[in-house]
Amino acid sequence: MTPLELKNALHDGGPVLGTLIVSPSPFWPKIIGDCGLDFVFIDTEHIALDRSQVSWMCRTYAAMGLPPLVRTGSPSPYEATMVLDDGAAGVVAPYIEEVDQVKKLRGASKLRPLKGKRLEEALEGQLPDQLADYILGFNENNLLIVNIESAPAVENLDRILDVPGIDSVLIGPHDLSTNLGLPEKYDDPKFLKKVETIFTKARARGVGAGIHAWGDISSQTRFVEMGANLIIHKADVIFFKECMRTELAEIRESLGIKSTGDMAGDLNI
Repeated sequence: MTPLELKNALHDGGPVLGTLIVSPSPFWPKIIGDCGLDFVFIDTEHIALDRSQVSWMCRTYAAMGLPPLVRTGSPSPYEATMVLDDGAAGVVAPYIEEVDQVKKLRGASKLRPLKGKRLEEALEGQLPDQLADYILGFNENNLLIVNIESAPAVENLDRILDVPGIDSVLIGPHDLSTNLGLPEKYDDPKFLKKVETIFTKARARGVGAGIHAWGDISSQTRFVEMGANLIIHKADVIFFKECMRTELAEIRESLGIKSTGDMAGDLNI
């Protein structure tokens, strides 16, 4: 899938399915390549990856036809520009609550390489036709995705979606549930109602609606039925943990060995 195909799917179709890649190992693309993914998600907000590692990962996965979506450490437009320069197909901006944040991110991702006063003019719609055509072509493949992770973000969602250039919203379930006072209560009706509201409003505007989910298959299906068309399914480290924990327990059981103790809780990213 190309970045443009991914963008079109978010606006007009889907669902598209990806996963979080934590490991920067050069062996990993060989494993990931034939798993049936539409894209990969790389998180620099919660995962310790340096810029050269992120760039290597982006360019490798992009060359494999897996557009890399990179979440920046903050909603900074400067960080957004850097990850796009480093090969990301799209920027995922964390914890967006205000319209002004999105406008600045639009400038960083959709109006590159404009800066300064010229960028301010462009954000106000003041661009000569020749430059406007160039900017449109220059940024055609760039995606802008905003994390909606709090009650204020949901309250401001209509105004946020008024900003042109957003390709998808993305729910961070852990942060959203915690902000709502329902930490990790992912089946709580109040939480699910907020999720459905976000999906419904985004899709009504022709904007993608996504969630990073680490539950079972039925929960992923439920999110799609609620309106999601972008699913980030778990993470490489979660698949490793679940498989390792399960199979080691099965080996011990088959050998009659007593369990080593309580299992660790779920991993939330």
